Amino acid sequence: MWLQRTISLKPRSRGFHLVDEEIVSALPELAKVEMGMLHLWLLHTSASLSINENADPLVRGDLEAFLRRLVPDDTSYFKHTYEGPDDMTAHVKASLLGVQLSVPVTKGRLATGTWQGIYLGEHREDAGSRRVLATLQG
Repeated sequence: MWLQRTISLKPRSRGFHLVDEEIVSALPELAKVEMGMLHLWLLHTSASLSINENADPLVRGDLEAFLRRLVPDDTSYFKHTYEGPDDMTAHVKASLLGVQLSVPVTKGRLATGTWQGIYLGEHREDAGSRRVLATLQG
């Protein structure tokens, strides 16, 4: 089976957000896959996808704090700031973390570890909805 669908994620504030449930609920066909792969491709250049701790929300806050320190807004040498001081910094963060994930599927479920969750890294202050192209095979 092959299936491809664009999933619109609800708008979120700047930071890291668990989106597993939103993705899985948009793919009811996932339950039929005994063994396969879900590829997720974020259709944006100022947000990211990653997998990390899904239990303690402090991890998400710490990641955001680290990235704000690593790539601060209003960095004087960035020239691409047409959409505001978080414009180029968002692109840098998206490049560092990436915009795609491949997640194994086993017995109708994402085969993530006990403490793993899919994060949307929202790197803009006012970004709006984000779209993910999901390709399911199995």
